[in-house]
Amino acid sequence: MSNKLLRVTILSFAMVLCLASPLPAQDAKPKPKVVSFGSDSPERGTTRVGYWNVEKNMGIGQFAIDYGRPVWRKEYEDTAKFDAMTKGKVYRLGSNFWTTLDTDMPLKIAGKTVPPGAWYLGLHRSDDGATWSLAFIEPDKARAAHVDASEIERAPVAFKIPMTTDQAGEMKEKLTIDLIRQKENLKTVTLQIGWGKIQLSAPIEVPVP
Repeated sequence: MSNKLLRVTILSFAMVLCLASPLPAQDAKPKPKVVSFGSDSPERGTTRVGYWNVEKNMGIGQFAIDYGRPVWRKEYEDTAKFDAMTKGKVYRLGSNFWTTLDTDMPLKIAGKTVPPGAWYLGLHRSDDGATWSLAFIEPDKARAAHVDASEIERAPVAFKIPMTTDQAGEMKEKLTIDLIRQKENLKTVTLQIGWGKIQLSAPIEVPVP
């Protein structure tokens, strides 16, 4: 056998061995340390009260609440499950991005003064489940700790304001927050929160000039 033919035979044999040998198993793909998330054009609601100086034809103050509108689920009607989710905890108010109160004037909500600025909002339920309060979170502190609204329990609460539990009227399929003004009394506004069978309210005093 010539040297050339011998080399070709050896090369062919080596290739057969390589093809016949099982390939080593590939390592499992490691899980990423960071992932992204988001939502495409989520439904949000906005409720606002503003004040206008007719003589000077200019605005003199306003405040608004912007919030995502989660749908009430049938499972929330299971008292034991709902209590486990909410009792003694700061509970998320809304969905997707933070529910935000933005005011350029000081407000007095249920007797507690809320300074002008932007605030993230949540709900706190007492340990016995009897009372609810509006939880106010400073956005700067939440941003500094990169706290998402879904992990509101990590956010430092600046203060809480008690809300009144009202008798629920019609079932609210989606979270509904309203700022109800009184035309005959510009300084009085009522904050109402309705979701499922939950109905909460708190009076707001506005320092209208």
